[in-house]
Amino acid sequence: MGQQYLRTLKWQLCCAQRDIAAINWDSMIPTLEWLPEGVNFLDQTRLPFEETYVLARDYNEVARVIKDMVVRGAMAIGVSAAMGVALGIDRSRATTIQELDKEVEHICQTLAATRPTAVNLFWGIAQIRNLYTGLAARNTPIPEIKKAVVALANRLYDEDIANLRRLGAFGAELLPQEGTVLTHCNAGALAACGYGSALGVIRAAVERGQKIDVFADETRPFNQGTRLTAWELVKDNIPTTLICDNMAGYFMAKGRIAAVIVGADRIAANGDTANKIGTYSLSILAKEHNVPFYVAAPFNTIDLATASGDLIPIEQRAAREVTHVGGVQVTPHGVQIENPAFDVTPAKNISAIITEHGVLRAPFTESIRGMAAAQDLNSELVNA
Repeated sequence: MGQQYLRTLKWQLCCAQRDIAAINWDSMIPTLEWLPEGVNFLDQTRLPFEETYVLARDYNEVARVIKDMVVRGAMAIGVSAAMGVALGIDRSRATTIQELDKEVEHICQTLAATRPTAVNLFWGIAQIRNLYTGLAARNTPIPEIKKAVVALANRLYDEDIANLRRLGAFGAELLPQEGTVLTHCNAGALAACGYGSALGVIRAAVERGQKIDVFADETRPFNQGTRLTAWELVKDNIPTTLICDNMAGYFMAKGRIAAVIVGADRIAANGDTANKIGTYSLSILAKEHNVPFYVAAPFNTIDLATASGDLIPIEQRAAREVTHVGGVQVTPHGVQIENPAFDVTPAKNISAIITEHGVLRAPFTESIRGMAAAQDLNSELVNA
């Protein structure tokens, strides 16, 4: 399988590079930005009616921004966590490596405790921590360490956008020339440093001339579809219809939906995918109605250390997100509330997983392993 997979991957990369050259990438929403004063975040809790920003001046404030979902989405969380660690190191008053070691450990633990499901969070922390560990082991002067970790955090920001542009080009080829695509939650520019994964695929398809319109699930209880996806797509002049979460089956039965595309917060080594609550139900409906169900996520969303979806930790969020709408309580006092933030879609319900390195198909255990091996080989060649 290895040689065949590598030939397929090479062909996909050639196609993606061709398509990227033809696409205008002006669609960009500044979700986060490194500034001399700290990290500036678009406050997604206030969208769509207010476009305001929150400035995090230290790593504790970055952690609070992630926990409170001022910034959200696996890709944005990953880079935010990296910037949080870099900010903590940059603001440190430690005068010795030993002092800084203790601070870095605490900084990483604080950020790791914010959102347990999104593997990108831990990826972002590890990127900065690993660089720091290597530099510290060589007794690099602290000012040079600070400069290096800040530079890496900013590079990860740029790489996220570039990766999603490649992902969008791969995914656009899977969407129809004309038709309605259903999406759940928000896997757009707001969930990343820009462009988006699921919505990036839709953007790329539209920019290639495909006549795509979008049905967006409202995505209760946090209403990411209502507040965020609809806002993004309307700003981009992409025809968008908002539907309640429980309407998807109705429209599939009517033949209105040509494809479903969603993002991911963690993908297990066998292809099982954790995404916003309600994704699993949507995948069952898609399978029943023979509608292709695509997952779009950068390769660092795949957790090779997690064998299957039943091992993915599922974040439980506050009851108030369910009991209140727009700050107004809509439930009777005393009712019990369950609020899991994510569910797991089994690999058998997924038609393909779209990454920046190409498109993965079943059997996912083999295709994921093959793509990982190809990336390891590329890394070795670059570093040789």
